[in-house]
Amino acid sequence: MKTLFYILQKEFIQIFRNKGMLPIIFVMPIVQLMVLVFAATFEVKRVDMAVVDNDHSVSSQQLISRIENNKMFHVNYIAQSQEEAESLIQRNKIDLALCIPKDFDKKLTTSNHPDLQLLVDAIVGNSAQLGSAYLSSIIMDFNKDVMVKKGLVGAAQGGTIETINSFWFNSELNYKYYMAPGILVILITVIGMNLGGMNLVREKELGTIEQINVTPILKWQFIAGKLIPFLLIGLFDLAFGLTIARLLFDLPIRGSLFLLFGMASIYLMLVLSIGLYISTESDTQQQVTFVSYFLMTIFILMSGLFTPVESMPLWAQRIDLLNPLYYFIKIMRGVILKGAELHDIWFEFLAMLGFASTMFTLAVVRYKKTN
Repeated sequence: MKTLFYILQKEFIQIFRNKGMLPIIFVMPIVQLMVLVFAATFEVKRVDMAVVDNDHSVSSQQLISRIENNKMFHVNYIAQSQEEAESLIQRNKIDLALCIPKDFDKKLTTSNHPDLQLLVDAIVGNSAQLGSAYLSSIIMDFNKDVMVKKGLVGAAQGGTIETINSFWFNSELNYKYYMAPGILVILITVIGMNLGGMNLVREKELGTIEQINVTPILKWQFIAGKLIPFLLIGLFDLAFGLTIARLLFDLPIRGSLFLLFGMASIYLMLVLSIGLYISTESDTQQQVTFVSYFLMTIFILMSGLFTPVESMPLWAQRIDLLNPLYYFIKIMRGVILKGAELHDIWFEFLAMLGFASTMFTLAVVRYKKTN
């Protein structure tokens, strides 16, 4: 243990002497949380649209007015024809267009089921789906109000079914609550995999690794000495990030912090071991950076951070069982937002523990030390 203590002392001195590493450790958490939590969102808050009113009736004006009163929709153009509306969509001026036919008011009055046409720019599938769904909902509410006024719907027609929604764990549907835990996972992953790996390769490039190789230090002591400092730095950054998220976004932390940091320690051991394993197979920091970037890109895109894993093809879901981010993002969101306990995340816990033990063993075995 005395040998390990001296290795740790050396590593901390080396880390804090590296001026390029300190901003990444202390500045990156603030920048990532303040930028990515706001920017990485699939919420649809603004839909630019045009209206083609061929009827020019009281009913069509009432419908247009109801759409304009909705904060999501911005009626930027009153087009004169369907062709003009299509041209606006092709020129990326609007996201969708509503075409009102000439006999809209007449059919609405005589209950002949008037038709309305929606033209939707579907390049961004999520925005197109949500925008058209919200607009369809406004139209349905307008139609219902018209039917009530005409006496076709009401108390005389029998009772109506009322739906009351109750959203668990994120009652206000605040997207920041959903994104902040995931962004924190990316933060400590970058520190663990990238910086941890480059620290070992930097010694190869400087030649100091040869001096260490001729000492009686055991391989596991050397790898542990490289791993523990960044594990502590990762836990510090996680605490720092949670504090920022709590202060900036009022992120609720419903679960046990002791459990959260315990799971984070296992996860950091896993990603640090991956980074150290990469560094044992690499000769330059550039090689470590490329391999780490390649792996992290795949891990992040398949982690469920932006899109649900359940929406992926079955083969991708099976491959995702090898993705460490997949497990830890589930743990972070479960503990922070749901107040999950150990028995709720036992599968993710065992998977991370198994992967961490395997990768640490591989890193120790593959480290080539000559006595």
